[in-house]
Amino acid sequence: MTDSAYDAPVLLDVPDVPNFRDAGCGVLPPGRLYRSGGLFHMTEEGAGRLKALGVRVVIDLRSRRELDVWPDRLHGLEVEYRHLPLLPDPAESGLPWPQTPAELYPFMAEVGGAALAGAVRALAEGGAVLVHCAVGKDRTGLTVAAVHTLLGLPEGDLVADFLRSNPALGLDAGPVPYTDEEGRERMSNPVEAPNLRAALARIAELHGSLDGYLLAHGATAEDLAAVRALRAG
Repeated sequence: MTDSAYDAPVLLDVPDVPNFRDAGCGVLPPGRLYRSGGLFHMTEEGAGRLKALGVRVVIDLRSRRELDVWPDRLHGLEVEYRHLPLLPDPAESGLPWPQTPAELYPFMAEVGGAALAGAVRALAEGGAVLVHCAVGKDRTGLTVAAVHTLLGLPEGDLVADFLRSNPALGLDAGPVPYTDEEGRERMSNPVEAPNLRAALARIAELHGSLDGYLLAHGATAEDLAAVRALRAG
C-alpha cells in the first residue's frame, strides 16, 4: 500500500455517523478499534449497529463546547463513554486553535498527549473501542495513527489509511463548507500526509519516542505491552 492507495474507503454502515470504519489495518484483529465522526446524529438503528459490533468504550475527542452544542446520541446504548478532549478549550486555556492544518497538527501533538494515552489505555483494557471527534479526520486521525505507530504499521500503510478520510467525507475534491459550534461558517480541509508526519515527528521530538510520549501522559508500560500483544498475525 502506498500514500496514493486511498480511493476506496472501507466504510461500515452506521446510519448518520460519518467516516465509520474498522481501524485495524491488519495490525489489530477486526472489531477491536473503530473510528468515526461524531455520534450526534446517530439513529436508534445506528446504535443497534454499534451494539452488534460489540463496542464497549466510546472515546469522544471533542471539546466541551462541541459536546454542549452537539452531544452524542447513544439511545440507551450500554457503553462506557469517555470524554478525552484532544484540544484545549480556548476559553479556559487561553490557547486558540491554529487555523491552518499545517499549524494544527504539531499543535495537536503538543497538547493532545493525555487523549492519545487515554485511547491507548482503553484499548489495552480489552473489548472494542470506538474513537471519534467531529467528522473523524484530524483528531481521530492522529489518535489512530499513534496506535498504528505503536503497533508497528509501516508508515506507507499508516498514511494511506489516514488519507481514506478524504473520499469518505467528500473531501477528495477539496475543502467543503460547514457550520461550527459557534454558528460560524468555516471550511473543512482534506487531510494531508505531510501534516500527519509533522505531528508524529513532533511527538518524537518532545519525548524521544512515541513510547516516551505516551508514558509521560499517563499510559503505563503495561498498557503499551497489552496493546502490542493485540497485534494481529
